[in-house]
Amino acid sequence: MKKLLFSLWLLSTTLGLRAEDGHQLWLRPHQAAPVTVVVAAKNSTLLAMAKQELERNWQGAAGATVTLTLKKDNAIKHDGFRLGPTSVRATTEAGLLYGVFELLRRQQTGQPVADKVFNPSYEYRLLNHWDNPDGSVERGYAGHSIFWRKDSSFVVTAKDKALWQEYARANASVGLNGAVINNVNASPLILSAEYLGRTKAIADVLRPYGVKTFLAVKFSSPVLLGGLKTADPLDPAVKKWWQAKAKEIYQQIPDFGGFLVKASSEGQPGPQDYGRTHADGANMLADAVKPYGGLVMWRAFVYSPNDKDRAKQAYNEFVPLDGKFRDNIIVQVKNGPVDFQPREPFSPLFGALKKTSVMPEFQITQEYLGHSIDLAFLSTMWEECLGSDTYQAGPSSTVARVTDGSVYPQKHTAMAGVANTGLDRNWTGQDFGQANWYAFGRLAWNNQLKSAQIADEWLKQTFTGATSSTASASDWNTNFLAPVTQLMLASREAIVNYSMPLGLHHIMSATHDHYGPGPWWAPPKMRADWTPPYYHQADAQGVGFDRTTGGSNAVSQYHEPLAGQFNNPATCPDEYLLWFHHLPWDFKMKSGRTLWDELALHYDHGVQQVRQFQQVWDKAQPYVDAERFAAVQNKLRAQSGNAVLWKDACLLYFQQFSHLPIPAIVEPPMHTLEGVIANDAVRPRQQPRP
Repeated sequence: MKKLLFSLWLLSTTLGLRAEDGHQLWLRPHQAAPVTVVVAAKNSTLLAMAKQELERNWQGAAGATVTLTLKKDNAIKHDGFRLGPTSVRATTEAGLLYGVFELLRRQQTGQPVADKVFNPSYEYRLLNHWDNPDGSVERGYAGHSIFWRKDSSFVVTAKDKALWQEYARANASVGLNGAVINNVNASPLILSAEYLGRTKAIADVLRPYGVKTFLAVKFSSPVLLGGLKTADPLDPAVKKWWQAKAKEIYQQIPDFGGFLVKASSEGQPGPQDYGRTHADGANMLADAVKPYGGLVMWRAFVYSPNDKDRAKQAYNEFVPLDGKFRDNIIVQVKNGPVDFQPREPFSPLFGALKKTSVMPEFQITQEYLGHSIDLAFLSTMWEECLGSDTYQAGPSSTVARVTDGSVYPQKHTAMAGVANTGLDRNWTGQDFGQANWYAFGRLAWNNQLKSAQIADEWLKQTFTGATSSTASASDWNTNFLAPVTQLMLASREAIVNYSMPLGLHHIMSATHDHYGPGPWWAPPKMRADWTPPYYHQADAQGVGFDRTTGGSNAVSQYHEPLAGQFNNPATCPDEYLLWFHHLPWDFKMKSGRTLWDELALHYDHGVQQVRQFQQVWDKAQPYVDAERFAAVQNKLRAQSGNAVLWKDACLLYFQQFSHLPIPAIVEPPMHTLEGVIANDAVRPRQQPRP
């Protein structure tokens, strides 16, 4: 009977089918059953939102009564909740809202609803927006900013508020409770009266969905905005300026979350300009926001042009400062030691900082993974990082456990994701890019979730029902859900295969803002660590970056047994081999093949994977609305071309050094190396890296 009802519901969703543009994300409306909602708490805007969600989207028994209760419960932590089939109990209003969304999600995806407590893995679950005051978005591939305007207008329109409300609702639906609404390469203007006024307007719209507003700040703002002669964090006048600025912000936004800071990095001003440490700078800001309950997130993304291995510098600078940061500071660490690469080993800072709160930073926007063109479900990358064992406190000291308070006591815990949202109608440019926004929220709430479950949930909520008379609802699971789920789970690995396999990294074209291959890219006078040859080190002897004890010794920053495992090419996992080793082209791999042949086969396999993705999606046509089907199909066609270009460019470039033939079982190149380089049209330029 349940199967019949589900089939009828799927068919009913196709009646009156209209054009889909992806704007509704995973929150597409459903025919709701009648429900009575009893709110056993004081009235508030946030609780009104929770009640409204139930009334508009209830898929349970018609006529049911659902009770929302605020009550002390020692089992509930932070904004967690206790869920029952017709009840949600929490200790905070936000917890009730998150519980409502969990209840509705379980109804829509067919998951059981039993009496159970759901606690978030992290206290703060944030999106970092690299949005600029002029409306542009650094590493943004989905249009201009949803927060700021190019015309510098500070008039807040009804359209602005409606869009911000939709954004806040989407965040709340997956448990995200914070947003840094401007670029970490911050403009001092963001702290001016005009921009703070617009920030207040944004905060007022986000607040009813439990989303706190944060700002990224420029460390030299006291000089550039305040007219002081110095930004020295130990200077009394500088401290006073920041204290006054914090007071000004909190007077307008009492629940303001705090500051995100990129300092003494890539030319950005910071405490090291004055002979001070990261702790000196962070503590000065932390003291300014402390009276209001504010937080400072201090980024550990630092490196200098003179370091022989930039992968080591963050560890070298921050480990000596362990225990010297205020308790309302969290050091924000990128998942890998270099820079959001398609694959990196986890940053050795995870677990190494034992007396300092540390938070992971992931990149949702696909800077190095095909921008908004290529289909890349990044949950598998984040799951891989979170599940990596640091061994810092013995086995099972995973990245997840050393950052969520399970291993080391942390005053605050958090996880951040660099957002992929923009003014494109579908928010993320690529329809499947929405899955990364969704997945980040789900993993920030529960860092033990599996990517397969997340993909299943997102697909069921985003694409539902047969859309043609020739397709029945009953075979939707077999012919759409299962194969497209597998496509998503394989998608990130496919990009690794056709772009940077076996530990290769940072070999993209800088001419086109890190899009497409460019292992040759090394303009004259360009700093070495901004060029691919610095990382792949290809020569007649071999390829790869030597980070062993005989090279840069980056392996020593990892705890045993990892240090020894990574140091030995016989025990180093293949996926990190060229990250840690410079090896001969004829080095014998675990497969028995030579390194050159293995490399060629990986590139070719990536191409074949994307072609298979095209076939899977073509067969999905009866189950997807025409608009989104065509949009994704066109993206996959472009990605197929990208994959071939990556394969040809990299193999032909590296062949100059290996002098070995491309294996016969590998598809012959469609391009010439000269043609690829010419088309790249090198224009030496490099923007500051967030």
